[in-house]
Amino acid sequence: MIKHIYHHHPFACLLIGALLTLIHITAYTQQRYELNSGWRCINVKNTTANGNAISQPSYPLKGWMPATVPGTVLTTLLNNQQIPDPFYGMNNEKIPDIYHTGNDQYTYWFVKDFKETVLPQEQAWLQLRGVNYKSEIYLNGKKINPRTHEGMFLRQQYNITPFLAKNGTNRLAVIVYPPDHPGNPNGGQGGDGTIAKGLTHQYVAGWDWIQPIRDRNTGIWDKVFIEKTGGINVQNPHIVTEVKGKRYPGASQEPAVIRVSAELENPTPGEVSGILQYQLEGKTISKQVTIPANSRQEIRLPDLKLDNPRLWWPNGYGAQELYDIKLQFLQGTASHDEETIRFGIRQIDNSWNPQTGSMQAFVNGQPIFIKGGNWIISDAMLRFSEERYDAEVRFHRDMNLNLIRIWGGALTERPEFYQACDKYGMLVFQDFWFSGDCNGRWLDPMKKEDQWTRRKYPDDHPLVVRAIADQVRMIRNHPSLAFWCGGNEITPPEDILHAIKDSLLPALDGTRYFFDYSNSDSMSLNTIGGNGDGPYNIQDINSFWTHKTFPYNSEIGSVGVGDYASLKRFIPAGNMTPPQHRGKIDSVWQYHKYIGYGEHIDKYGPATDAEDFAMKAQLVNYDQYRALAEGFSSHMWHWYTGVMIWKTQNPWTALRGQMYDYYLDPNACLYGLRKGSEPLHIMMNPADSMVMIVNNGFTTRRDLMMEARVYDVLTGRDSLYTLIFNEIGPSMAKKYFPMNGFLKSLHKQSGVFVSLKLKGTDKTLISENLYWLPGADGKYKALQEMPAGRLQVSATHTGRGRVTITLSNPETAPVSFFNRLALIHAGSGERILPAFYSDNYLSILPGERTTIVADYPETFTGKDIRLEYYGWNQERQVIGIQK
Repeated sequence: MIKHIYHHHPFACLLIGALLTLIHITAYTQQRYELNSGWRCINVKNTTANGNAISQPSYPLKGWMPATVPGTVLTTLLNNQQIPDPFYGMNNEKIPDIYHTGNDQYTYWFVKDFKETVLPQEQAWLQLRGVNYKSEIYLNGKKINPRTHEGMFLRQQYNITPFLAKNGTNRLAVIVYPPDHPGNPNGGQGGDGTIAKGLTHQYVAGWDWIQPIRDRNTGIWDKVFIEKTGGINVQNPHIVTEVKGKRYPGASQEPAVIRVSAELENPTPGEVSGILQYQLEGKTISKQVTIPANSRQEIRLPDLKLDNPRLWWPNGYGAQELYDIKLQFLQGTASHDEETIRFGIRQIDNSWNPQTGSMQAFVNGQPIFIKGGNWIISDAMLRFSEERYDAEVRFHRDMNLNLIRIWGGALTERPEFYQACDKYGMLVFQDFWFSGDCNGRWLDPMKKEDQWTRRKYPDDHPLVVRAIADQVRMIRNHPSLAFWCGGNEITPPEDILHAIKDSLLPALDGTRYFFDYSNSDSMSLNTIGGNGDGPYNIQDINSFWTHKTFPYNSEIGSVGVGDYASLKRFIPAGNMTPPQHRGKIDSVWQYHKYIGYGEHIDKYGPATDAEDFAMKAQLVNYDQYRALAEGFSSHMWHWYTGVMIWKTQNPWTALRGQMYDYYLDPNACLYGLRKGSEPLHIMMNPADSMVMIVNNGFTTRRDLMMEARVYDVLTGRDSLYTLIFNEIGPSMAKKYFPMNGFLKSLHKQSGVFVSLKLKGTDKTLISENLYWLPGADGKYKALQEMPAGRLQVSATHTGRGRVTITLSNPETAPVSFFNRLALIHAGSGERILPAFYSDNYLSILPGERTTIVADYPETFTGKDIRLEYYGWNQERQVIGIQK
């Protein structure tokens, strides 16, 4: 039909041509795509050609190998089977280290061919979200960055319109140079410290939880995009939400104020006039603007007063409501460009708590007791994905945490990480890229240069300031981003610190509290007048309740060995030797940074082999992290305003400080922490047997039934201690009754179980807790003599990617203690990862029944899946899953 009109009606032809042009103008706002496949690379030593030649589409790529972009050189070499898996065993020792080989070993050319053309009114942009460390960029025989780009934490954008080939066949060539100062990986924290002389992450030279990354993560490590716009490019949108007063989740809300601004760039030789606008809840907010030729301006739109807003709350306090808007630049009905922004409406405030001597956080006017985890990076070799980010943040949500701190020796986390935190309600404490170890806080004989010199790292301060400004713009719209921090255990150099506090953050954000460094006095002060962090080793669980540490502790941690299935993934069979207290540690365990359990394993009986060790380690893991969470919560607002665990995840196969392993398989740390961090939780102080309830919510809970029982370990017979109704006010921990006299009257010699339950007036179970207490000698002799369990288990598919598991224990059976559930492949027996269990490492009392929901990736749906379960007194079983 169109063809017929075009042929016979010249005026109609012109009209349709104009309409098609208009359609194209309104469409190119959607034309942003990633260059994430089809890349090739070669080591700089294997070619003599320069960028002008290599970037010609006709230049032959014979001998070039497939490249992983986004990714690092090491990832590309691994994917091409040029190196062994550095996370397995001691394979990392087989890979040449850049410090010894020189930088050319990991200097590479990367090439990508792509099709693209532009119409006369269009602009094309090349965007690189992260290159480590330096780069020169060529397109179709021309260099497009005027000077060599430097800095891992600095985005790049280039207008490539004049460089595109008219026939649409284009070649992009990027040479990537490693950090100028890769540093000696001499075993120190950050090696010899010189890695910090550049604007890059520090852990790659090695730390006490990781071995060195041999290429120091050189490469085009983050995403590369092509974007097409009209004459105006909308960039760096900024959304600020103002929520006054004290709000309550789920209630009708007073209005909130929304403030929106953006930068508009006009690269054309003429001025462009139009309207910048967005729509929200049926309202259109707009402003007529004119952008001069070859300029960029920040435009602020009129404020929007939004009635009855849906608020965003941290995990455990309310829903995570999110809004989407499209910020557009229009000429008439034609859109030059648009940016889609997802944001949450909330306000975060902070005030000093004189009782605790520490900063206290408020969201939407309500006090938030910080229960946080320390995060290094999702993958030590920067192999990021939305799916992995989502899984890891979900694990933190499942642990009933409400904050993740991004440690300063790594990086500014990616937008995909923040999207997951927005979704799951995790506040984020974002450090900038400094550490006390590399940047000179302490005298350190492992470091090459003295403290005075290291205190001035990095060498290029203006570069750091530009990068901080850029990264703030990148992530500032996320509601989860709660706090900025100058660095890990040290401030940046004084001029950088002043730039951040006095100009950058006030101008680019202005809504979030800035801590000078992660354990600064502005964060908390202990009784002797200073702040700090730690300890980091395993502790007697009583100490979490009785020993007062720093009031807002940014790092406190313990052990975290995974279970046997986890160990087998990266420890060779010949090295599967369980560590014994005061005994020699196997070399592979040492290489993977094993931290000792002391005498805590022996209390359950000496480990007979690695599998037995791993099982007993899970009992210790669970007890440690449950006690940590409960001990801090028991002193909420009296001793503490928050705590951050060091650490809750590992970006490689380490044997310490993790709630789940590198392969996303959880261990008992996760479920002990999940139990101890429940928003409304019943618990017992192990030091004095005082039963308590902690309520993190904002309302009084009345008519709560508290039930306390003691079970004989060997027979499963129970003794009722009390049933009592009680209440608890908002945001508090409250003592109710001690059980010490009752427990002593049992004359326990080999240990007992203590069961605590909290129920509503409708008998609905709200919280339950089972403690296993040792005998008078501090050992768990009764557990070692438990009779075999008689657990009955069934599993049914109840949705796509979901299994419901029912566990029941006969009334005449003993306690079915500490059972591990795992979804596995029927053929290989390997676990399906990641999988998310509503509870795990759980115990079933005699005569009781429990239902667990397990979610797993839908990519496995339809495949043959089985359920594996085993426990302390339960033999390993594998059963089918009903349809």
